[in-house]
Amino acid sequence: MRLTYLLLFTFSLGATFAQVTTPQPSPRSKISQQVGLTQIDIDYSRPSARGRQIMGGLVRYGDIWRTGANQNTTVSFSDPVSIAGQTLAAGKYALYTRPSANQWEVYFYKKNNLGDASLNWEENHVELTAIASPIYFDPMVETFTISLSNLQSNSASMNLIWEHTLIPISIVVPTASKAQESIDRTLSGEPKARDYFQAAVYYLQENKDLKKAQSWIEKAIEMREKPAYWMYRQYALILAKRNDKDAALKAAKKSLTLAEKAGNKDYVIMNKASIFEWSK
Repeated sequence: MRLTYLLLFTFSLGATFAQVTTPQPSPRSKISQQVGLTQIDIDYSRPSARGRQIMGGLVRYGDIWRTGANQNTTVSFSDPVSIAGQTLAAGKYALYTRPSANQWEVYFYKKNNLGDASLNWEENHVELTAIASPIYFDPMVETFTISLSNLQSNSASMNLIWEHTLIPISIVVPTASKAQESIDRTLSGEPKARDYFQAAVYYLQENKDLKKAQSWIEKAIEMREKPAYWMYRQYALILAKRNDKDAALKAAKKSLTLAEKAGNKDYVIMNKASIFEWSK
C-alpha cells in the first residue's frame, strides 16, 4: 500500500511540473559582433509575414513599433558610438521605430526591459533619435531580420529588413582613438616584437604615418629570433606604399622564401603576385 501511494505521488508530481513545448511563432535571435574595438550585441524576436501585409499593414505607418515581436528588441554598445552624427553613450538600449513610407524615426530608448513601450511611451527615456530613409527592393523577405553589414574598422551599418523594405542605420565606433591610445601606452612601456608589428600594420591599413610604420616593423623584425614571412610581407607592403619599390621587392622575395619553406601557399601566391607587379 505504501508503495502504491509513493508511485501515485511521484506520478502526480511529474504531472504538476509537465509543460507543453511548442515552437515560438517569433523565435528569439541574437547577434554578437565586434566592430573595430567595439562590441555590439543585438537581441530580438523575428516575426514572419505569413501572407500578411507588413509595411503600412501589420507595421503601421505613423505608430511606434517595438521593431520585432514579444519582448522589446535591445542593442548594446561597449563604447560610446556615433549614430546620425549624434553621440550615444555606451550601454544597452531598447530599439523602437516610427515607420513611414518616406522616412523612419529610430529611437534608442533607455528602458530596455519592457514589452511594447509604445503603450506607455515616455519621451524623456529617448536617449537618441535618428532619421533613416527606407530602401525598397523586389525580393520578398519573409522573416524580420536585423543585420550588421559593411563592417569597417571604424563603422558598420545596422539594417532592419522585412518584406520589401530595408532601413540602414550608420554606426560609427571610436576605433581610431582607442587604437592610438593603446599604441601610445604600449610602445612607451616595454613593447614586444608583436606590439611593434601590430602598430605598424594598423598604420598601414589606416594610411597613417608610413615612416613610423616602417620604423616599427623594422624593430619588430630585428627583435624576432626567427624571421617570419608574415612580417616581411607587411614590411614589403609598407615599403611599396612609400614608393620604395626596390626595397619592397627585396622584402617580398624574403617573405616568399620563408613562406615556401613554411609551406604557406597563400603567402607564396600573394608574394609572387606582388613581385610580378612591382617588377614592371
